[in-house]
Amino acid sequence: MRRDHPLRHVRGIVNEALAALQRDFAALYSLIGRPSIPPEKLLRAMLLQAFYSIRSERLLMERLEYDLLFRWFVGIGVDDAAWNHSVFSKNRDRLLEGDIAAKFLSAVLAQPKVKKLLSTDHFSVDGTLIEAWASMKSMKPKDGSGEDPKDGSGEPPSEGGGRNAEADFHGQKRSNQTHASTTDPDARLCRKGRGKEAKLCFMGHGLMENRDGLLVDACLTQADGHAERVAALHIIEPYADRPQAITLGADKAYDTEDFINELRAMRVTPHVAQNTNGRRSAIDGRTTRYGGYAVSQRIRKRIEEAFGWIKMVGGQAKTKLRGRDRVGWAFTFSAAAYNLVRLPKLLAVST
Repeated sequence: MRRDHPLRHVRGIVNEALAALQRDFAALYSLIGRPSIPPEKLLRAMLLQAFYSIRSERLLMERLEYDLLFRWFVGIGVDDAAWNHSVFSKNRDRLLEGDIAAKFLSAVLAQPKVKKLLSTDHFSVDGTLIEAWASMKSMKPKDGSGEDPKDGSGEPPSEGGGRNAEADFHGQKRSNQTHASTTDPDARLCRKGRGKEAKLCFMGHGLMENRDGLLVDACLTQADGHAERVAALHIIEPYADRPQAITLGADKAYDTEDFINELRAMRVTPHVAQNTNGRRSAIDGRTTRYGGYAVSQRIRKRIEEAFGWIKMVGGQAKTKLRGRDRVGWAFTFSAAAYNLVRLPKLLAVST
């Protein structure tokens, strides 16, 4: 492998972050029984899965079997056998039970060479929909009424449907108040906008620092009309407890009086886009007259680049996990992977 390959720099950053998590790894694994896959190697392999858009553990293990670059990054010898995909998945599930993804993201950002890249004063926040690993056919009435044992449509099952029998939902009303998914009860019906179809989704949230566009925090909630603003207040709060005031950029969806007042109470200057669609904006000339507001409005859109990478390259557009905690783990881990992809170039420019 050539000396300037990006994975050389990424592996150095990853090694430092993993070294800081040794105590957390020790708490997750028992010394009794058969030896398991080391968590450090698990996480390195999962990073490769995100970097190279590998859609399944089976394909990842196949790639690990013959690709020397993958073996070097994970830390497997040339003559060592790759793991069985089912063994890999079972060991990965142990990591999903802990808060390792968030701690890994923090450990990457806490390194001195990375920390100097981050802005401590100016941030942007946004949310994005993550499609759940569940179909609309799994939406059943919460009270159990009108449910057919085959397809749940209230109509006789079609012939020859098998496990995936046809169902006609035309004319039937479904909402989060009356229906829930039997496949993933944590998922909620949500649509991106007017005229769009409703899908079972979660909502991922990211906090970006405005200097280099790195994600400094990420979380996942159930999808509803208030999730974006509630999550924004939650993830900006640790950064608000500082002597100097900070700014938070956001789009029009955050332009509500309650949200703006909460930010100002936290000594956070709200650089939120004005929503003047038939109503009065909560952002007035006290904020918009300053040049920094226009700068925040321009830079805040870069968070869409992070979401685009996480969903299209990192494979989170439609999750392959179920349950809010597990899907949230994968979303946060993908945010850390996005930062690692960008860090080699950023560090090269700063030196």
